Amino acid sequence: MNQKMEEERAKEEETWSRETVPKVMRIVSSRLPQRDLISLLLVSPSLHRTLLSYSSLWLVIDLREMNNAGNRLIAALSMPRYQNVKQINLEFAQDIEDRHLDLLKTKCLGSLQNLESLNLNGCQKISDKGIEIITSACPKLKVFSIYWNVRNISDKSLQLVADNYQEIESLNLTRCVKLTDGGLQKILLKCSSLKSLNLYALSSFTDEAYNKISLLSHLRFLDLCGAQNLSDEGLACIAKCKNLVSLNLTWCVRITDVGVIVLAQGCTSLEFLSLFGIVGVTDKCLEVLSSFCSKMLTTLDVNGCVGIKKRRRDELLQLFPYLRCFKVHS
Repeated sequence: MNQKMEEERAKEEETWSRETVPKVMRIVSSRLPQRDLISLLLVSPSLHRTLLSYSSLWLVIDLREMNNAGNRLIAALSMPRYQNVKQINLEFAQDIEDRHLDLLKTKCLGSLQNLESLNLNGCQKISDKGIEIITSACPKLKVFSIYWNVRNISDKSLQLVADNYQEIESLNLTRCVKLTDGGLQKILLKCSSLKSLNLYALSSFTDEAYNKISLLSHLRFLDLCGAQNLSDEGLACIAKCKNLVSLNLTWCVRITDVGVIVLAQGCTSLEFLSLFGIVGVTDKCLEVLSSFCSKMLTTLDVNGCVGIKKRRRDELLQLFPYLRCFKVHS
């Protein structure tokens, strides 16, 4: 009797290990950060096999802020489990250079064919040459971020992106200060599928480029913080982007009521708008903005707008009853 019970218990434990544990681990592991997931591989051979069998767990490589990132990336993409990787995050990673990207193209080209998202934020040793390698090796890129590359990224990189990624949906060029109107126009003329464009802290662009943002009919997010040369005329062209949901105009110092009124009339789906620091706008533009956008707007920053007299929270809520956030910048 005891032997039979022990056999049944052993059978139940085997079934539990074979069927239930893998199911539980699949649910749990899908919610873990990648670095924790990699640590789990070392727990036991059976868990190692179980985790590797779920290809959906290995679609992301996260090397944010890590040292020796270039060699780590090459080693990771050499592993079979990353052969279908879709997202690589190298934000502020150290020791990633053009030569590493060149090695990736030579050794791991097959693993880059399904890559959709690449974050190179703060990777200041990547140059136009690196961007050329990326555009030739990663044909399906839809999300590309090269924030804060102040020295090595020029209009040549934008030409490469425009020529190779006409279906790109999100592009972050924040603080890439060597870029000019000519480079940005290449993007705006060819990348008509863009939904998100971040041009934060790029003060050299002019209306010659801003006017062509109107070509981006699918655009939903636009960050122009610090666009010191943007005029009401340029903003009127941007107002043709009817699907715009989020617009950052912080420190766009040439903007006046004229531009904001045209914006309100054209972009009636706005949920986020920052006018922080613009002294040329008054209560007049807020009244028009309320007429067209009051049912959608949940974030509005008018701090530092000295021409707007009704800036208190209760006064803004009378115009925009759904506001939840009144301060974007500190």
